[in-house]
Amino acid sequence: MSEERITTVETGDSAGPNTAHTTIIRDDGPRSSGAGWLIGIVLVIALVAGFLLVTQTSTSEAAKDNAIAEAAGNVGDAAKSVGNAAQNAGEAVENAAKNAGN
Repeated sequence: MSEERITTVETGDSAGPNTAHTTIIRDDGPRSSGAGWLIGIVLVIALVAGFLLVTQTSTSEAAKDNAIAEAAGNVGDAAKSVGNAAQNAGEAVENAAKNAGN
């Protein structure tokens, strides 16, 4: 909403010339200084940075979980190999005992 004020000041006396000075003041309402845009841009940058941080954390957690699962699989394979070796050793001892008895 626009507001307009007009002020007129007359100077002089009855013997001298009269002079008039008019001042017009218009108020067209509040004007934006751009601070709102600056705050909005900073907020968007903060949201993007937060999103990237969360996704990086999730990615590193997934990589850690995958490494643990792979290590557990390797331990299982090693245990199977040890079991096979023990079985082969037992069979070898059994065969040696049979051959010694003959």
